[in-house]
This record gives sequence, C-alpha cells and structure tokens, in this order.
Amino acid sequence: MLRLSLLRLYPQVRACSTSAAVTQPRPDQLFKAVDIELRAHDPAVLKSYSFFMNMSANELDIKVDKSYAPEAPDKTLKTVLKSAFAHKRHKVQYENRTYYHFIQLKHLTGSTSDTYLEYVQRNLPEGVAMKVTKTELQKHSSHLIPPINKE
Repeated sequence: MLRLSLLRLYPQVRACSTSAAVTQPRPDQLFKAVDIELRAHDPAVLKSYSFFMNMSANELDIKVDKSYAPEAPDKTLKTVLKSAFAHKRHKVQYENRTYYHFIQLKHLTGSTSDTYLEYVQRNLPEGVAMKVTKTELQKHSSHLIPPINKE
C-alpha cells in the first residue's frame, strides 16, 4: 500500500526504473595503455609489491610493456626548530625519501583492467600509494571525414 502511494506521489520513479531496463548494454571499453605509478617510502616493500603486480599480470595473460624504477629516489629536506618558541640556533633537519616504480600495461579491455586493478588494489600494502592513468581507444565521430586528395 505504501509503495503504491509513493508511486502516485513520485511518478518519475516509475519512469526511471522502466527506462533503465530497456537500455542496451554498452560495448566493452578498449584501452591502449594503462599506466600505474607506485610510490612508497620503503624500497623493499615497493620492490616486493611490484614483483607481485608483474607476476599477477603474467598469470592473467596481461601484456606488461614496461616495468621500471628510477635509480634515485626523490628527496625532500625539512628544517624545523628543536624548541617551540626560543633557541633559534638549534634546528633539526628531516629527510623524506620517496621511491617510485612504474608499470605500463598494453592493449586491455575494460573488464580485464577493472578485474586486474581491483585484485591488485585489494592487496595494496600499507605505505604504498598507487596512481592509475588509462588511455582509451575510441571511434572517430561521424562528422569527421578524411581529407580529399587532389592529385
């Protein structure tokens, strides 16, 4: 009874639910490349996790185009006073090192990339950050036509 009264009050709810069932399924996306950037402060954890990512990609028959780590980490220095208010001469320097690892996957479908990335992200260790950039292949718009060659 309550549901019928809600449908009378809000007819757009019924319209949205029926139109969603009629739509056709979208074709799967195609990705030219999926670039993954890993960052960590501990090089051993980063190396172990990148090995895990490459191994899981090989098991799923995903083509790993590049997998590399830059030689030197990014270093940031921060200088702070030892005491909160006085003794300006007494300072301490902290160094923060960030290690990177880059992995590039080639020629993936949308479902394959979603499955792989979900599996890999669920096993992401603490202290490791991941950034994913996808390059999608799309058809040209219908209004674009090739140029006419005048010979």
